[in-house]
Amino acid sequence: MASLSVTLNLLRPCSIAPKPSPSLRFCDVRNSASSYCSTSRRLALFHLGSALPQSQILGAKASQLLRGEGKPVEAAPIADLAQAGAAIAQEDALEWVKNDKRRMLHVVYRVGDLDKTIKFYTECLGMKLLRKRDIPEEQYSNAFLGYGPEDSNFTVELTYNYGVDKYDIGTGFGHFGIAVEDVAKTVELIKAKGGKVTREPGPANGGSTIIALIEDPDGYPFELLEKWPTPEPFSQVMLRVGDLDRAINFYMKAFGMELLRTRDNPEYKYTVAMLGYGTEDNSPVLELTYNYGITDYDKGNGYAQIAIGTDDVYKSAEAVRLSGGKIILEPGPLPGINTKITACLDPDGWKSVFVDNIDFLKELE
Repeated sequence: MASLSVTLNLLRPCSIAPKPSPSLRFCDVRNSASSYCSTSRRLALFHLGSALPQSQILGAKASQLLRGEGKPVEAAPIADLAQAGAAIAQEDALEWVKNDKRRMLHVVYRVGDLDKTIKFYTECLGMKLLRKRDIPEEQYSNAFLGYGPEDSNFTVELTYNYGVDKYDIGTGFGHFGIAVEDVAKTVELIKAKGGKVTREPGPANGGSTIIALIEDPDGYPFELLEKWPTPEPFSQVMLRVGDLDRAINFYMKAFGMELLRTRDNPEYKYTVAMLGYGTEDNSPVLELTYNYGITDYDKGNGYAQIAIGTDDVYKSAEAVRLSGGKIILEPGPLPGINTKITACLDPDGWKSVFVDNIDFLKELE
């Protein structure tokens, strides 16, 4: 039977990125280092075809005048009415996003040796292999790992494409964050297993949290954070952006995320913003990093996307468009199965996939 991953796997970047510039700030090595619808369609989506009262479109005073409750005036031009209607549709779309039931489902990226990566994540990072499957007709395999069931936890989806043993991570992807009870002990275990440590345990730059930096067998950076206990150890995905304010605005409007905090680090010339659907202590967050003066990054061909649950992929796609994003896969059910998804790009070109909540749970059955 076809699966959600079949289509998600096809949405792969194919550019080959140059090696990272030494001037970029990486993780806490920062100190070193595709129109879906017309305006009328939008109105239909968010008003279900109902007529709008004149008072909503023109304002109460203008409506009274048009009904003869004052001095006669000329009706507003059709273009003005259309513009007002579009504005109302946008407002309703973004208000709907705030009430949508959303959470980060999983993050997808590509690896060169699936079994080797699974071994590293389970033995060194304490993850559990939740499921694994081979799709020979599509020439790929994938595995899901995490710290709890997929229906309630943020997980990793690893993809292995037949015959491809290496990927370029690029300069835009930052790191994954994992909360552990004891950073030093975890680092020693990783070293004993032959893993690579790029920053020894110690306080974070400009903070007191004990962290360390490591790399998995494919070179994806992981930041280990000493904060325990936590219901969601897989705590962060860090991406670099060229305009932090623009990115924050987009993720708040289109994704309905909450801005949890920002931190400027002029000494190391970068600023970070944490966004998510809950607190940092209880749920995964998206960490956006802006490095002073850098507006563009090479995204390589390894990291793929974050999948986010939603009650309506059609409205989600519309909200993305209205917020300045780009839809690259129109909303609807995947061929052969009933799972409804839509895929989009943020203003910096980072990809995300919205998945229907009910359909996602059926995928897990």
